[in-house]
Parts: sequence; C-alpha cells; structure tokens
Amino acid sequence: MAGPLAIGEDAPDFEVETTEGRIRFHDWLGSSWGVLFSHPKDFTPVCTTELGAVAKLKPEFDRRDVKVIGLSADPVDRHAAWAEDIKETQGHAPNFPVIADSELVVSKLYGMLPADAGTTSEGRTAVNNQTVRNVYVVGPDKKIKLVISYPMSTGRNFDEILRVIDSLQLTARHKVATPADWQNGEDVIIVTSVSDEEAKQKFPDGFKTLKPYLRTVAQPRD
Repeated sequence: MAGPLAIGEDAPDFEVETTEGRIRFHDWLGSSWGVLFSHPKDFTPVCTTELGAVAKLKPEFDRRDVKVIGLSADPVDRHAAWAEDIKETQGHAPNFPVIADSELVVSKLYGMLPADAGTTSEGRTAVNNQTVRNVYVVGPDKKIKLVISYPMSTGRNFDEILRVIDSLQLTARHKVATPADWQNGEDVIIVTSVSDEEAKQKFPDGFKTLKPYLRTVAQPRD
C-alpha cells in the first residue's frame, strides 16, 4: 500500500454515484476549491457527528467558494438511511453529496485502501476500512493542497480545516504564509522568495523584520 496522496499531487478524477446523483469529480468541482472527507462505513458513531458538523458549517464553506463532498464505503441506499439518523441526532442532515464507494474505487484511487482490498464493501467492517479516514483539500488547479488522516476514535475539527483553507486561499492570492496558531485577521509572514524591495512595493504600509527570513505584515484584505 503506497499510502495517501501527497500535497502537490494531482487529485485523481473519478465518476461515481452519490446521494445527489452521478458526478464526475473534476467537472463537479469546476473552478472551486474542494474538500473530500472519507468514512470507513455508514452508521458509525464518530462519523455520524462529523457529517452533521459539516452540514451545519456548510454556509462557511460556501462563503469561501469551497465545495464539500463526503465519501463512505457503502451503497447509496444505506447513505440515505444514515442521513435520517444524522438529522435526528445532530440536528442537520447532509446537505452536500456523499459518495457511495461501495466498490472501493475512490478509496483505492486516493491511497486509503490497498489495491488488493477487493471490489466490494460487502462483508467489510469499519475496522477493515479504518484507513478511509482522510481529509483532502483540492485547489481549483485540481492539485492536493492538504491531507489529514484521522483515527476512527477521533472526530475531525472542521473549524481547523476552515482555518487551513483561509490560509491556503490567502497564500494563493498573496505571497504570504501564516504562522503557528494563526487566526483570520492576524498578522502573516512574507514568504522568503519575496525580496525586501519587492515587499516594500507589495506592502507599502510597512512590515516588521524579526530576522532576515522572518518578516511579518498585517494580513492583506483584498
């Protein structure tokens, strides 16, 4: 098993059935950012809370032009039944497509299951599929920008994923990076590829030089 895709790799395209019909991933993404987050099985407790959390946060993803898509290694009809439980227990049913990866195609394509894992989810348990617990952020260029792998016992922090998306989108627009524990609105770091002369032009209100390689500036707002 080679393991999950790496940052900077192309996000493989695929065509699958979802709870919102059949989609081709790249066409569905269009020019938007995307978040693909995966689950080993339907009707699992931690994943139930996660799908509800993302449904609640969907307006925040929409505001950032980020399309969210889930994946679980089960058929569409089980997804539909699971959605009822999610709404009942979490207060929000999934309001985004959830991939029916019942043939394990996407899980293997994205390196979450080995190639010899078989071609059906039937008979497989959540433990068999425990590595299908990744989050991928995909840029408009269809390249992987973030990969996080979670154990089954730990629910994902989607506020953190939104924070990373804010950082990635800021970096895509400006030549800046974000420091440890950065929150939207706080000072950022000028990347080392920008000379001081260029920095003076890009940031006319000034910046702070802590070390030649560590220069901070107010977060750009445009």
